[in-house]
Amino acid sequence: MKTVEIKELTTAEIQERLSTEKENLVRLKLNHSISPLDNPLQIKVARKTIARLATELRARELKK
Repeated sequence: MKTVEIKELTTAEIQERLSTEKENLVRLKLNHSISPLDNPLQIKVARKTIARLATELRARELKK
């Protein structure tokens, strides 16, 4: 998910997407520990997406 796409979302949608991405990251890590993933870069992408969402959410909090 790109930064431009994130900025178009509402705050509630960002919070919802953030919780979904965190659950996805936990699932990916668990699956990777049991048996290696076909593409371990999925974990890196998920972490970066979470960081982008959290950054945008924090920026909106600071604007208020």
